[in-house]
Amino acid sequence: MSIMKEFREFAIKGNMIDLAIGVIIGGAFGKIVDSLVKDIFMPLISVITGGGVDFTQKFIVLGQNPNNLQSLAELQKAGINVLSYGNFITIFINFIILAFVVFMMVRLINKMRRKEEAAPAKPAPTPEDIQLLREIRDELKRKDA
Repeated sequence: MSIMKEFREFAIKGNMIDLAIGVIIGGAFGKIVDSLVKDIFMPLISVITGGGVDFTQKFIVLGQNPNNLQSLAELQKAGINVLSYGNFITIFINFIILAFVVFMMVRLINKMRRKEEAAPAKPAPTPEDIQLLREIRDELKRKDA
């Protein structure tokens, strides 16, 4: 089988299309969660912690700072070694929220599946020939009794 033919079968089966759709939706969902963290949660956390806290501007200078630069952007532009832990905190909070939302979605889907499995299936109607045989059996039992 040629490589092109194999690739066409792979693409047409839907696995690749499903994966592509998942990646696109995941990227968009990631942007929504990023905005949720940056625009809603971080300002609330800032208010709770006393206001004015911007985690992305939290850093530790690891090298010499001869010009006594104070902002993260200035330090990085000057090439001074900086441990910017605030950005990590923001991304970590982002991850926790995203993981929680995915967990809640999976939980909801599992709950819906359990309801479908728990619902008793209606018994299939008895075929006409079986019903007729049962009636004959019952009639024979009555005659013998």
